[in-house]
Order: sequence, then structure tokens, then C-alpha cells
Amino acid sequence: MRRRDVPLKVFITGASSGIGLALATEYARRGAVLGLVARRTEVLDAFARRFPATAVAAYRADVRDARALADAAEQFMAAHGLPDIVIANAGVSKGVATGHGDLAAFREVMDVNCYGMAATFEPFAARMSEARRGTIVGIASVAGVRGLPGSGAYSASKAAALAYLESLRVEMRPYGVAVVTIAPGYVRTAMTARNPYPMPFLMDADRFAAKAARAIERRVRFAVFPWPMRVVAVLLRLLPRVLYDAIFEKAPRKPRQPAA
Repeated sequence: MRRRDVPLKVFITGASSGIGLALATEYARRGAVLGLVARRTEVLDAFARRFPATAVAAYRADVRDARALADAAEQFMAAHGLPDIVIANAGVSKGVATGHGDLAAFREVMDVNCYGMAATFEPFAARMSEARRGTIVGIASVAGVRGLPGSGAYSASKAAALAYLESLRVEMRPYGVAVVTIAPGYVRTAMTARNPYPMPFLMDADRFAAKAARAIERRVRFAVFPWPMRVVAVLLRLLPRVLYDAIFEKAPRKPRQPAA
């Protein structure tokens, strides 16, 4: 049991922008010791200057590079010990169209959003199991509930993340390690700013982060924010395929983007 006077230790990937940066800010305000991973460490250095009273360890890594992630994890644990919370947040979203040369973009989305999540947890899972404590958090998406036209890679990657997190939750249960799945709807970030279509129930990133942190603290198994999107997700799942196809055939689509 963690003592109340001991600060939380939180390790977050994709921490330089969007939801990841909002989560880092939320936990900094809570006085946590932070391990932050991103490809742009200059942003993380600026973040550390904003919170001089917070212990911030910044690591440059792409979540597709399991070795770099493992090195970051080992450095964090050597300095601060086993984290209380590990959040796999890094993600990308790109419009793709099968048959139009978008395979590289498809692979990038799948690798970052699904493989990168498993690679984030890999250095910590066995240690948490041995210690019989800790919380593992995956940022999935409501987009994983059904396949959205034009977003085949993103929907597929988030559907895979949802299934993976459920498997992991059951696997870790006997060891007292919680696995929390957070499925955002539309959150105001640079990623969603590129969407050329209406985004119902759009939520500010700082509000999302505060709600997500509370769900993580309670070790909720599955949470959707904003909450109306949970209703939308249930309705989408129940919608017969013939109706889903007819409704979404002409839905606006995310513009195609080349792989990085």
C-alpha cells in the first residue's frame, strides 16, 4: 500500500502534446514524480521549467523502438523505483485508403497505436506483478468500436488496443495490478484540429485529463470521456451492419496523410 505522503510515480508516453501533455500537467499539479517519453524532448524540457518543484525525467524515444523504451524505463526505475502508474498514450491518426499506396501510413498507425502500447508496458509488467502493485493504463478510443470509413488504420489500431488491454487486464488481475482502459471521444488537440467534420461533445484536453486521472485513481476498468460518447459507442455497436453501412457510406473522412 502506497503511503499518502509519498508522491505518485507516473510514466507517460506521447507526453509532448495533446492528451499526453495534458495528463503530464494534471499529474504535475498533483505533485507526482514524472517520467515523460516523447520524440521531442525540447517540449518536455520546457514542461519541466513550468513545474520547477516537480521531479521530471524526460526521455527521447519513439514507441516503435522497444529498446529505447526499455532503456528509458530502466533509467526511470534506477532513479525513482517502480512507477505506480504507467500510461501508454502515444498515438497517431492518419486518413488512409486501401489501394491508393497508403500501406506505409497504415503500418505507422498500427505500430504506434498498438505495438507501441505493448512495448511501453513490457519493461514494467513483470516487475509490477512481482511487487503485486501498480496500475497500467492504455489510451484507446471510441473509434475502435466500429470501423470508420477513411480511418481504417486508426479504427483497426484502436480496436486492437481495446482487445489487447482487456486480455492484459485479466492476465494481471491475479497479481493485484490494475489495467485501466480509457477510450476518449473527441478531445481538443492538434490531432483533432485536422478533422474536417463536426466533432460532437468535443472536450478540452485539460478537462479530459482531470477526469481520466480520477478514473485511474479509482482503478476503473473501462472509462469513456466525455460520457455521452459512451452512449454513442453502445449505439454504434448495436447498429445492424446494413444500417451502419448505409449511414456511414457518405460520412466525411479524414484527409489522407503520408507516413512520417
